[in-house]
Amino acid sequence: MRRLIQVVALCFFGVSMSTMAQEAAEQQDGKKRVTDKIETILQMGVKKVTDSPLPGMYQVVTERGLFYVSHDAKYFVQGRVFNLDEGMRNETEEALSGLRLDGMKAFQNDMIEFKAENEKYAVAVFTDITCGYCRKLHNEMAEYNKRGITVRYLAFPRGGPNSQSFSDMESVWCAKDKQEAMNLAKAGDSIAKTECANKVRDQYLFGQQIGVTGTPAMILADGSIVPGYQPAGQLEQALQQAL
Repeated sequence: MRRLIQVVALCFFGVSMSTMAQEAAEQQDGKKRVTDKIETILQMGVKKVTDSPLPGMYQVVTERGLFYVSHDAKYFVQGRVFNLDEGMRNETEEALSGLRLDGMKAFQNDMIEFKAENEKYAVAVFTDITCGYCRKLHNEMAEYNKRGITVRYLAFPRGGPNSQSFSDMESVWCAKDKQEAMNLAKAGDSIAKTECANKVRDQYLFGQQIGVTGTPAMILADGSIVPGYQPAGQLEQALQQAL
C-alpha cells in the first residue's frame, strides 16, 4: 500500500512539474511575441516584460516608457493603473519608482553634484542647460544647499542627441571642473568644446524610459518624480514626505 501511495505521489509530482514547465514555456513565448511585435511595429526597444496588475496584460518597459500589452500582443495600452481596493494606489507609478531607483545606480559616478555642507537630503535632477526654470533652480543652489539639500544633475538635453545643447552638455560632463562648467553653461556663457567618454546620451535615454518629458525633473529618495521647478522650501517639504 505504501508503495502504491509513493507511485501515485510521483505521478502527480511528474504531472505537476510538466504542467509548470509548459506554463513557463507558454509565458516565455508570450513575452517574446510581445517583444517582437512592439519592436517591429512601433520601433521601440523593449527592456523588460513582466506580469502586470491587470489580468491578461503584461507590463512592458521600453526605451520610451512603461506600457501594458495584452498576452496575445493585440492591444497596447498607455496610461495609469490605479488599485481601487488599496486606496487608489497608483500601480504604474510604483513600478516606475522602482525602475528609477534601480536605473540611477548606473549613474552614481556620473552625476554632477552640488553638495550641501550639512546634507540631509539628496535629489537627482534631470536638467537642460538652456531651460529657463533649470537656470532658475541653479541660481538658487545656495538656498537648496543651505537647507541641507544636495543636488545631483543628470543630463536631459530636450532637443535630443542632434541638438546643440546635447553637444554642449557633453562638454560640461567632460570638463575638468564639471561644477564650474555647469555654472558657466547655466549662465548662458559659451562652453569650451571638450570630448571624452561620457554618459550624457545614456542619461537622456534613461530619462525617457522612466517618464521624464521636460526639465527640470526631480527624482526623490523614494523614486517618485517631481516635475518642474520647486522653490527650496517646497522641495524640502516634498523630500521630508518621501523619507
